[in-house]
Amino acid sequence: MARGTKTPPPEDFEETIIDVDVSDEMRGSFLEYAYSVIYSRAIPDARDGLKPVQRRILFQMNEMGLRPDRAHVKCGRVVGDVMGKLHPHGDGAIYDTLVRMAQPWAMRVPLVDGHGNFGSLDAGPAAYRYTECRLAEPAMLLTRSLDEDVVDMVPNYDGQFEQPEVLPAAFPNLLVNGASGIAVGMATNMAPHNLGEVIDATRHLLVNPDATLDDLMRFVPGPDLPSGGRIVGLDGIREAYETGRGAFKTRATARVENITARRKGIVITELPYMVGPERVRERIVELVKNKKLSGVADVVDYTDRNTSLRLVIELKSGFVPEAVLEELYRLTPLEDSFSINNVALVDGQPRTLGLKELLEVFIKHRLEVVRRRSEFRRQKAADRLHLVDGLLVALLDIDEVIAVIRSSDDATAARDRLMEIFDLSEIQARYILDTPLRRLTKFDRLELDREADELRRTISELTALLEDDTLMRQAVSSELADVAASHATPRRTVLLEDTGLPKPTARGVPATLEVADDPCRVLLSSTGLLARTAGDDPLVPGEKRAKHDLVVSSVPATARGEIGAVTSAGRLIRMSVLDLPALPPTTSPTLAGGAPVKEFIELDPGEQLLCLATLDPDSPGLALGTEQGVVKRVAPDHPSNKDSWDIIRLDDGDRVVGAVQLTSGSEDLVFISTDAQLLRFSATLVRPQGRSGGGVAGIKLTTGAKVRFFGATDPTAELNVVTISGSSSALPGTQAGNIKVTPYSEYPAKGRATGGVRCHRFLKGEDTLLLAWTGPAPARAAAASGVPVDLPDEPGRRDGSGSPARQPIAAVSGTLPVEEGLSA
Repeated sequence: MARGTKTPPPEDFEETIIDVDVSDEMRGSFLEYAYSVIYSRAIPDARDGLKPVQRRILFQMNEMGLRPDRAHVKCGRVVGDVMGKLHPHGDGAIYDTLVRMAQPWAMRVPLVDGHGNFGSLDAGPAAYRYTECRLAEPAMLLTRSLDEDVVDMVPNYDGQFEQPEVLPAAFPNLLVNGASGIAVGMATNMAPHNLGEVIDATRHLLVNPDATLDDLMRFVPGPDLPSGGRIVGLDGIREAYETGRGAFKTRATARVENITARRKGIVITELPYMVGPERVRERIVELVKNKKLSGVADVVDYTDRNTSLRLVIELKSGFVPEAVLEELYRLTPLEDSFSINNVALVDGQPRTLGLKELLEVFIKHRLEVVRRRSEFRRQKAADRLHLVDGLLVALLDIDEVIAVIRSSDDATAARDRLMEIFDLSEIQARYILDTPLRRLTKFDRLELDREADELRRTISELTALLEDDTLMRQAVSSELADVAASHATPRRTVLLEDTGLPKPTARGVPATLEVADDPCRVLLSSTGLLARTAGDDPLVPGEKRAKHDLVVSSVPATARGEIGAVTSAGRLIRMSVLDLPALPPTTSPTLAGGAPVKEFIELDPGEQLLCLATLDPDSPGLALGTEQGVVKRVAPDHPSNKDSWDIIRLDDGDRVVGAVQLTSGSEDLVFISTDAQLLRFSATLVRPQGRSGGGVAGIKLTTGAKVRFFGATDPTAELNVVTISGSSSALPGTQAGNIKVTPYSEYPAKGRATGGVRCHRFLKGEDTLLLAWTGPAPARAAAASGVPVDLPDEPGRRDGSGSPARQPIAAVSGTLPVEEGLSA
């Protein structure tokens, strides 16, 4: 037949044409398409936090054995297997998803360990024939126990293979890594969070199902973005946690540095989520070219693969850096907004979820996973026990068993006779026939007895777990704690109630130049955050503004003034108050929204910031206490031409353990040593010295003892003494110890350079004070993460041993009244 000739239809062919309404066909087809996009592509499952393509990639990599302890393989191989077996869509979509799960700036906890060029915020990755991958450690937590029937398996697109409907997910991946996707008629956009904080909130909800949103926000104060930066304004976050919808602003982390001897610059070290440095640079160049931004001389990007982000904006002489930075925030992507829309699939239906609902869905899923896993393990142990019991029956009369087998015509006859004579099941009889003769010794019988006892104990424990909801929840909580212990990382994003920078005026002139030199207070928190208040308000106990973190030092200042920071190396570092983030007026003894100390001062390795101090030459000065028991009052003689200077001459091996800003000069100075001795004496017994002085003897220490705490108190106020005992051989921060709160009035004053009185009685196994503190009542405590810790309600005796603490305590503080200006 000639090319292009149409083949006629067969003679028995009957053409059938069906008339359909176009609107009905379009409506039906569109609904099917929308359903497919929502459930099979764009919206994640609330249980494991994964979209179908992400789940299929992780499952297939697990099936391929691409574990963290194995070598990387080509991404093209993974893409091919996923596309051929599980995901019948384009290779481009699969590879893009795999790349995103390996990018640390996109995922708070990356699930894929990539090797090669996986791109950047401003450039795409290399082709999948060049890159390699394997599962990351956290991904193993999502796929763990898949072989124990913990989730339902469903057919793949052509019915040849099976895939999990959902992954077991040992941590709340949806909250930790967030999600984004656009479906038909709906979209989802979820912010990443800190793994440790989310797990703490989940464990709290496991124990307290009726917990409120405020209770959960004690553990999850806000998102924790992979790129760090700052979140400005917390109202939108609370709204999102309550309703599932909200918005907040993110700002780059910036600081002003001296680029040259005469030129300053703004150094950007962290950018808003998913904003690349090239995008920022291009926008600044465009604004300068169009004369919409003044003061910028050049923009240089020093970011590379070996160093962290560093974008330097060089400024022209004569411009105020803070004013230019405010304009950059207003006009460039250095400030960006993030809209939260927590849409996820719950029981096959898309729902908008708040923080508590998201955690409840995960808890329900995890309880079901642990229940199914326990049932699987119990059944497996029961099956094995059945075989072991049969073998033990045979060993009791092994001679008769052998005789029965030898006298049987074939294996089937031997099996039937064994079942009849010894009352065995078919499985037991078959197992006996398959057992080698070398296992039928008396030593193997002892081993089988031990195995049977162990199997019965396992079955009993699993049965108790399955029948007790409390034990089940404890098991889930314990597993979450293990995940947090091995994979939790410190928070990267700083949460700010306000920007800390002034707003533009009506004329468009930045108000930074017009900031009044109003009174304020500078605060230092237990987790190393610095901030300033908007006014000189007293800090009154009982009024809560935030339930995260604890103020440990406070000093009065002015907005355009300077303060000092006292370190454990005996240095005083000058700081500008205007550089610190401003908090709204508050009367709470807690601090949330500050910025880390490292953003304002540089400390040497091992050096710690102890307290804040005023640089007022008319103040009574500072009081310092060292680890070797030396006390010094530092005269307020501060050089005006230095940014940092020594305020005490330390002996070799000594360091400052406590520093306090005096307000009257008649306070009590208090030493507490590691061997539980407390000494208080009047500050008037210590003569002020100059900066080069080495101090005088403060407390007489016994051999091997050191000073654990030094401070100053107003003897006329209501004060507490908090002591925590423990063992010096334990790792720091791992033991809770025994805690005791005692009225300060129970300790008599002694002379300087004496040994003091005992303040805590050690129990067996204890030989040191883990922590000690004295200050205004009521005392408040916090863990290393800043989460509040309850202290005993009943006061202890002066020489008592205290009561067991619920968890390790890292810091203690009290009420800080402005009128008296005491630092904790």
